[in-house]
Amino acid sequence: MATDKAYKVLAMAQGISNSKAKELIDRGIVFVEDKKVKIARADLSTDTVFRIEYPEKIEILYQDEDIIVINKPAQVDSYDIQDAIEGAVLLHRLDRDTSGVLLLGKNDAFVARAIAEFKARRVEKHYVAWVEGVLYEKIEIDEPIFTIKKGKAFSMIDPVRGKKAHTLVTPEEIQGKKSKVRIEIRTGRTHQIRVHMAHIGHPVVGDEQYGSRTQAKRVLLHSSQIKLLDYEFNAAEPKDVAKYK
Repeated sequence: MATDKAYKVLAMAQGISNSKAKELIDRGIVFVEDKKVKIARADLSTDTVFRIEYPEKIEILYQDEDIIVINKPAQVDSYDIQDAIEGAVLLHRLDRDTSGVLLLGKNDAFVARAIAEFKARRVEKHYVAWVEGVLYEKIEIDEPIFTIKKGKAFSMIDPVRGKKAHTLVTPEEIQGKKSKVRIEIRTGRTHQIRVHMAHIGHPVVGDEQYGSRTQAKRVLLHSSQIKLLDYEFNAAEPKDVAKYK
């Protein structure tokens, strides 16, 4: 059976350049059956059949002279959204796999005000996630997080080097050995929810980086609501979060 690098096989199958094929794999939107192709240089059969799941069209939830609010699709980089909106500046960011409310400022004065609110921890951020295992009771997690940012960012609990992080988890639904939870954070450490949930033995479903053993099309984490200054923004749960399989 003939084999070649995954990105080359994809390029040939789709009639696109090798660089474009590698970009699609790196974006996490290329699948073989139900398994995501994660390594562009992995060897695959030359007759492999691929499926490319392009992200949904970007939805604007709200905008005025100061702010524009996006319902970010999963598998889209926050900075790509910033680059696509002329003059807009990210007020925070969501991981590539995380969907939901994303805020961008439209002028320097408002950006400064908003960032001051984030730094003062006066911004309410609410998420919905499916996690491994069964959760029956509300849990508060106060564990400091330290992040290594060389290459692909990785965070860990570290009482010495870590920065303060607080996460409140409220169970909502149980399905088999998975739980749907509501999460509120005031701090915004890199991968905070993912690290804290893994720390208590309930990693977010699909989050193989932090210990999930369930293969999913993405990390099942959604930014459902943000309250900033006098604003409140909500994003409806996408299908994969509203109901687990």
